[in-house]
Amino acid sequence: MNRPVFRVIAVSVLATALAACGQAPQMHQYGNAPELPAPHRGLMPDMTIAKPATWGDRVPTVPDGYRITAIATDLAIPRQTLVLPNGDILVAEGRGGSAPNLKPKDVIAGRIKAKGNTAVKGGNRLTLLRDADGDGIYELKTVFADKLNAPYGLALIGNALYVANQDALVRFDYQPGQTRASGAPVTLTTLPSAINHHWTKSLAASADGRYLYVGIGSNSNITERGMAVEVDRARVWQVDAATGAHRDYATGLRNPTALAIQPGTGTVWAVVNERDEIGPNLVPDYLTSVRDGGFYGWPYSYWGKHPDRRVMPQDPAKVASALVPDYALGSHVAALGVAFSSPAMGARFADGVFVGEHGSWNRNPPVGYKVVFVPFRDGRPAGDPIDVATGFHGDDGLTRGRPVGVTLDPRGALIVADDLANTIWRITPNAAPAAPAAPAAPAAPVAPVAPAAPAGTP
Repeated sequence: MNRPVFRVIAVSVLATALAACGQAPQMHQYGNAPELPAPHRGLMPDMTIAKPATWGDRVPTVPDGYRITAIATDLAIPRQTLVLPNGDILVAEGRGGSAPNLKPKDVIAGRIKAKGNTAVKGGNRLTLLRDADGDGIYELKTVFADKLNAPYGLALIGNALYVANQDALVRFDYQPGQTRASGAPVTLTTLPSAINHHWTKSLAASADGRYLYVGIGSNSNITERGMAVEVDRARVWQVDAATGAHRDYATGLRNPTALAIQPGTGTVWAVVNERDEIGPNLVPDYLTSVRDGGFYGWPYSYWGKHPDRRVMPQDPAKVASALVPDYALGSHVAALGVAFSSPAMGARFADGVFVGEHGSWNRNPPVGYKVVFVPFRDGRPAGDPIDVATGFHGDDGLTRGRPVGVTLDPRGALIVADDLANTIWRITPNAAPAAPAAPAAPAAPVAPVAPAAPAGTP
């Protein structure tokens, strides 16, 4: 039998087997004590990717008293955003990763996952958006810096703009009102980039500006490539912003995809994507404070001290030291964005964090595909998550968007990057419109582009 025919038959048999799988049972997997079933390993996980579609005249659904508009479209895979002091928004665009497939199932899974992503080529750039008169319409969309290497995390300390590429943490000089970088970036420190199974490098700056925190994902699901390639992986680095010197701040975090600093306390928080292939309800992705010197389990255990028997050799001492995360978000929701809120977002969302959930690829029915709010009380998560933006995965089975980064505009707006529709969304409370932006400092003239398309246009 020739190979093409064999491949067709194999994929058809697999698809039939997957279609026969039942739906995952519903479990309560939110908060500090999620339900955790026994691990279950099958030939393949349930792979359910909804067919992508355009938004057309639709927009995501937001709570009563709020509105959502598309402030920029036709981007090149927007991932994370940064609101600058004058109200400008920087958007990191790109796609990275170079991990080779290990097994035939990796090839099949990769093709299925790709069907749920945009076909647009990553921009490898930063795009700047400007709303000069504060009316919520961003009249200017221009490239701030290009020729980057899969930029993701963004942070500003004084006049230094930091960008976490997939291979290095770099710095640009920045002046308020600037619309184009004045020169090439300077490398502060290289970042682990061999293989790059998880390529995204998240970023946050300490409140005093002394340190940068970089989230670095693992090079595998569960060490199937061997431990040698996991050196400096699955952790958060603390980087000296002046010298680039770094140290491990916390370890055992499989894929810390977004970081944020808690106002008032300076505590580092992260959302983390957990491991796959032990069932549709294992393991919950989570939101957690990140303790200096803390170990969070990967690869030896999950949700504290639940050992993962797939990892050999076992390390009971590491399992015994594993910290329990603060808050489960649900298994396979793929949390990729986190931002602390403020009273500017209204009483309901005044105290807590917003989380962007990119959505599952290995669960039936799919989960995630939305933005949620985790309420806080006395500085800690308290209560179930509240839906903030839904409809990315529609009741018609089509997927129109996939949320990634979320960023708070302190004037009273939530900025959401959608890397399937290649759109930036802006969510605002109706009762408290944003105040006008501070006047931008003079900058070199830049030719304006056409205003962003109306809300809902992909």
